[in-house]
Amino acid sequence: MSDRSGSLRALPAVDRLADAVLAGDPAVTHAEATAAARAVLAERRVRLLAGERDDADLVALARAHLTPPLRRVLNGTGVIVHTNLGRAPLSADARDAVRAASSGYANVELDLGGGRRGSRDAHTRALLCELTGAEDGFAVNNGAGAALLALAALAGDGRAVAVSRGQLVEIGGGFRIPDVLAQAGARIVEVGTTNRTRREDYERAIGGQGAELILRVHQSNFRTVGFVEEVPIAQLCGLGVPVIDDVGSGALAGALPRLADEPDVRASLAAGATLVCFSGDKLLGGPQAGLLVGRSDAVERARRHPLARALRIGRLPLAALVATLAMYRDPERARREIPVLAMLERPREALAAAARRLAEAGGGEVVDAIGRVGGGALPLLELDGPAAALAPAGWRAEQLAEALRRADTPLLSRIFDGRVLVDPRTLDAEEVREAEGVIAATIAAGPPAPAPGP
Repeated sequence: MSDRSGSLRALPAVDRLADAVLAGDPAVTHAEATAAARAVLAERRVRLLAGERDDADLVALARAHLTPPLRRVLNGTGVIVHTNLGRAPLSADARDAVRAASSGYANVELDLGGGRRGSRDAHTRALLCELTGAEDGFAVNNGAGAALLALAALAGDGRAVAVSRGQLVEIGGGFRIPDVLAQAGARIVEVGTTNRTRREDYERAIGGQGAELILRVHQSNFRTVGFVEEVPIAQLCGLGVPVIDDVGSGALAGALPRLADEPDVRASLAAGATLVCFSGDKLLGGPQAGLLVGRSDAVERARRHPLARALRIGRLPLAALVATLAMYRDPERARREIPVLAMLERPREALAAAARRLAEAGGGEVVDAIGRVGGGALPLLELDGPAAALAPAGWRAEQLAEALRRADTPLLSRIFDGRVLVDPRTLDAEEVREAEGVIAATIAAGPPAPAPGP
């Protein structure tokens, strides 16, 4: 206990630690430095009382306490729609729209022509109808919310909903379709089997089990292959009950061959789906958002449901979403300037040139690698292309990956075959230059010193 008491007495006073923080960063205010010092010292006391004996750099800890936890990072993983990194990077148009909407006030719910209160749905309705052929549509704050709201609006009074057993899926974060149905107030009627569901399975659910609605769910993050069968959307829409089609990623760029396996929003609506739900932040390439489009009466029921208020989209993602959707009016421009679409089709020659630069920065070599779409989309699609493989002398792969991740501008990589891979597919031209600097500086600083023995 005496050792602990001595360690506690050795801790500096709050003001002394705050002064040290201020001396190293004149941009920090005295109040900020004091708050950081107080928090770090409180945490240090807890650790010392728990028996921790290693010395800690309290000034560095206090400065780290003041560093914003949400930071821009460089994605060198080769995973385009990286859930842990915020999914889709925004286009220049979308970023400009966010800056404009955040620079002051914005007419989020104001009719500028009439001077009366308006609806935030007005900003997306016309675009969604134009791009998808829907009668009506609006946005909520995420894709899961769109599915929940659609079910609550059309089946939330305890109606029976027919769902194929092969579509009772779980996606990231433990989001399960059966749980969504339960929370929406619907009653689930399972039809078919895990691998094969036929039209007559739905017919029996409607005729004999009282199903009043059909839910079709895209298997976003996995595929069932081999001895499989499912009912096309056009046949489901011909069974005489409303159909909600959750198509997942919202791939509007139908002309891209790599997206051929993703369900088409327009095709679903043309087949007669009552409501179609999809995300705005995956293959659509926009901000986190959920979109509902379809028949005007069904969309209006969703819009007027009490959950719609809880799930409404904020003004900054709304601004980014409108800008992203507007780019789809020119499909060629969308494929060129929406980052997720451009990454899917990035020429191999450009990837090879970027990989060489990254490899040279770290004394590595260019190798063939496989990237992924990510975000629960196209799980079987492999994006082959060149990447930089780094294995500098004196470094273990895990050490180097961590050091890159802890850089002032964090660079995310992946480890394969004992080497650190930096994939240029998910880095634009400016980010490649930044990544070169991060790699060179990290390796020049040398590997971390071995931890002292006990």
